[in-house]
Amino acid sequence: MATWNSRGLRGSALEEFVNRTNERYLENGLALIQKIPTPITPVAIDKESRRITLAYFDQKSTVDYIGAVQGIPVCFDAKECHTDTFPLANIHAHQVEFMERFEGQGGIAFFLIFYTKREEFYYLQLSLLKKFWERMLEGGRKSFRYEELSPEFFLEGGNGAMIPYLDGLQKDLSARE
Repeated sequence: MATWNSRGLRGSALEEFVNRTNERYLENGLALIQKIPTPITPVAIDKESRRITLAYFDQKSTVDYIGAVQGIPVCFDAKECHTDTFPLANIHAHQVEFMERFEGQGGIAFFLIFYTKREEFYYLQLSLLKKFWERMLEGGRKSFRYEELSPEFFLEGGNGAMIPYLDGLQKDLSARE
């Protein structure tokens, strides 16, 4: 059985927070956001428990969540960070490419980052991630530091949601105008 610190359960608490937030937003008619499952092909199944014991990924996943907020298409990925330095290796090039194309179609793409030791959530605009990404591709840092983030995109509790990412989305939309 997997333990809390195992790779297999990494991010499960964050996923639960996001799922509860999405349920609350749906109940209040604010957003319709769905979790996108990672497609897998089972290789081995335990006959007694009927659980998959070995599988492989069918294809590269793009984002964790996709949907609409008040008519605006949105997609985002949720990531945990256990230190004040976020490794860009936790984000894949195909994810960035998908998000760029999503925004090219008029949607909004972002990352939700949970700084676990600080117990803080951050709404990372795709535009800021792309700056860090380009820096990495040009031979610079392969990570970004907590101090490099825009303070206004740290999400404050409240609004009846576990993670009030709609507040970040509103700031993001205002910054684009």
